[in-house]
Amino acid sequence: MNRIYLLTFCFVITFLPVFGELIPVMNKTKYNFLVKLPSDYSESGDKQPIVIFLHGKSLSGKNLERVKRYGVLYAAKRGKEIPGIVVAPQTNNGWNPDNVMEVLDYVLQEYNGDPSRVYICGMSMGAYGTMDVAGKYPERISAAVAICGGGSLSYACNLTKVPLWIQHGNMDRAVPASESKKIYNAIKSCNPDADATLTIIPGGTHGSVERLFHQDEIYEWMFSHKRL
Repeated sequence: MNRIYLLTFCFVITFLPVFGELIPVMNKTKYNFLVKLPSDYSESGDKQPIVIFLHGKSLSGKNLERVKRYGVLYAAKRGKEIPGIVVAPQTNNGWNPDNVMEVLDYVLQEYNGDPSRVYICGMSMGAYGTMDVAGKYPERISAAVAICGGGSLSYACNLTKVPLWIQHGNMDRAVPASESKKIYNAIKSCNPDADATLTIIPGGTHGSVERLFHQDEIYEWMFSHKRL
């Protein structure tokens, strides 16, 4: 009897999510992805905000370990407390907004996430992806942060519907700051009152702006927004 009880206990423990640790989700959507649940996560508690991080080209591939190398998960690994569900998908060939939405739908179905507090951020290629996702699905994104990237001008008017913080280093040699300025100006041309902010970081290079993910400002700014 004791042996049966012990085996049952071990089985239950094995399949419980470990809060604060990374959960790989494989072959459930077109993108494999990692999920990090907050330490206070509960299936029956308050719904949690969702932060989606889109990586740059250098982390592309089929090894999820790569997406820990910089950005939101790397900041969390180094002690940054992020009060929400962090989702980090991996692409092998650019970002498709429809596939990112498929990941979001899966997370909302499987975890206690709040659809009115969905935030997306990205760096480099991931910043372009961030703008494409927010531009194609503005009704689903509460706020977006795009760092050292740019955006598709065809989405400019849709992007006026999403609070945006666009950041770029003025010493970026990989993706010039003019790319961020171009999409920002297009958004403001569609609606001068759009909630879009462009921050040019003096001395910032393509790699050094990664430090923004380790600071409070972008998270406080994102979490200050909620869709009605």
